[in-house]
Amino acid sequence: MKIAIKLPFALLFLSATLASADPSPARIKELTHFVRQECGFCHGLHLTGGLGSPLTAPALHGKDAETLIAATLHGIPGTAMPGWAPFLSNADAHWIIHALKTGFPK
Repeated sequence: MKIAIKLPFALLFLSATLASADPSPARIKELTHFVRQECGFCHGLHLTGGLGSPLTAPALHGKDAETLIAATLHGIPGTAMPGWAPFLSNADAHWIIHALKTGFPK
């Protein structure tokens, strides 16, 4: 019975650890390209806005990271914002949002 109780906590810890793990340098390069190409299509080449709102650090200041991660992965119904979950992991979305909120790499 103790194992059955501990297992959900272990899985929760593991998922939180994986979500917060930094991607490899190669994956960061891929994610940077992804954001510049895919997100930039609607949010502007420099992520300063277009069809979609700006994704700059000042524009995202004060916005809840978990809400932004959910929008990234699942989209926003009734808008042009698609969900990227088929292409991005939870850890990828965490990295992207953190990078956008702190100043996205070139």
